[in-house]
Order: sequence, then C-alpha cells, then structure tokens
Amino acid sequence: MTTWRALLDQAAEVVGSRDEARRLVEEASGLGPSELLLALDDVVPARAGAYLTAMLGRRTAGEPLQYALGRWGFRSLDLMVDRRVLIPRPETEVVAGVAVEEARRFGGPVLVADLGTGSGAIALSIAAEVPGAEVWATDVSGGAVDVASANLCGLGGFAAARVRVARGAWYDALPTELAGRVHVIVSNPPYVADGEELPPEVDEWEPRDALRAGPTGLECLAAVITGAPRWLRADGVLVLEHAPHQAADVTELALAAGFAPVDISKDLAGRDRVAVARR
Repeated sequence: MTTWRALLDQAAEVVGSRDEARRLVEEASGLGPSELLLALDDVVPARAGAYLTAMLGRRTAGEPLQYALGRWGFRSLDLMVDRRVLIPRPETEVVAGVAVEEARRFGGPVLVADLGTGSGAIALSIAAEVPGAEVWATDVSGGAVDVASANLCGLGGFAAARVRVARGAWYDALPTELAGRVHVIVSNPPYVADGEELPPEVDEWEPRDALRAGPTGLECLAAVITGAPRWLRADGVLVLEHAPHQAADVTELALAAGFAPVDISKDLAGRDRVAVARR
C-alpha cells in the first residue's frame, strides 16, 4: 500500500519540482495544503493514485501544469482551464486589476465589456470585485465561450447574475443598444506576430488563435482600439494588454482613434504591459 508521502516523493522525481508535485498530489487527493500535511501517511485510494498517474503522464508529455490540473488560480478566482483557452497569467492579473480600478472610479452601476474573454478571468474578476458592475464577456471561439460559461457557473451568487457571456468577434457579440453606454472596455487580445518564436510549452499546447494576431501582431489590438469609440461613453476608458515592445504602436493607434491621454502601466516584472486610453 502506498502513502501520499511516497507518491509526493515519486512525483517530485518525475516532474523535477517539489512544488509542482505538491500541486498535483493536492489535486489528486482533493486536499488543501494543510490537509495534505496531516494526511501524508494515509494510504492512497486506488482511484486517486490512478488520477495522479494520469496527470504525471500528461506533464511528462509536455502538457502545461495548468492544463494537467484542469484549473488555475487568478486573483480571487479558481478557474477551470483547458486547451480551448489561454492559461491565465500574472500579467493578465495586472490588466484585470487596472480594469477593476477603472470600473470602481465611476462609482455606482458600471457597464463593462471584456472582449476575447477566454476563460472569463478578467470579466469574472471584475464582477466579483466591483459591486454593481454589469459585465459582458465575448469571444469568437465557441470552446472559449463554453469554458467561460462553466467558470461563470462556478462564480455563483449575485456576481454571476451580472455577467453575460456571448459569442462573436470583438464588438459583434454586443447588443447594439449598448453603443455609447459602456464605461470600460478591457481586452487581452492575441498580440503575438505570426513569425514570433514562443516557448514550446506555449506554442504547442495553447490555442493558436488566442495567441497569434497576424503578420505584425498588432491586428487584433487595432481592431479593438478602432472599434471602441462607438461603444464607449464620452468619459469611457479602454484597457488593453499588449507586449512590451508594442507600447509605442498601441499608443499611436489609440491617439489616432481619438483617445487622449494614453497611459502605459507596467507588469509585475516592470515591463510595459497595459495601455489605458481615455476619451
């Protein structure tokens, strides 16, 4: 009979990381960190052991940890993730934080659109953290809409009742009656150029259409920027995630679309990452 302690040691050898092994064992056991510590010498049920073996097999095949686990934390949320959506990243947590602050700045009821929502990470964070926010989450991918909808069900409560998930490319999914009424538009669109190299774990596993924008990498950013004035209020704000080297181009595109000022905020690593464009 095998204990969780023995499996934790074995998993750490397989994946080369004690922390990653712990996360896999926690998922297989259904136990939190403190609970696992108390249960390390318990006998592992056969089904749980088989689940851990399957996850280890996926990791050794190169599948990202987040997909192997089937879920990942984002700000206050625990999100379902799989290969239909991008893995939520710390950079996007910063974007969500900026959008939350911008939504709060209006006070009272606020209308927000999250374009290219993927797993729903940004949209659901805003709904959870901004009381009274009505959030539209759109995506052209049917798979992403399904994942975001599942995560919306997991949000529950009054926050979930204030979110609508819709399928469509950028603004096409929004009802026309929202034109000129949106307080905040936020997006983490594809911004990788077609020829740009990515780590194999990203390039081979994450959805290409959610990563690559086209020959320049600016195509989706430009679409969101040029479409925003129709939908935003006169005092509305656009919040965009972009690559560090795109800050000047994004600023130029936003200024040309009639936004001013345009501010660039940095991510946790100190790199230009978030454009905040005001009307």
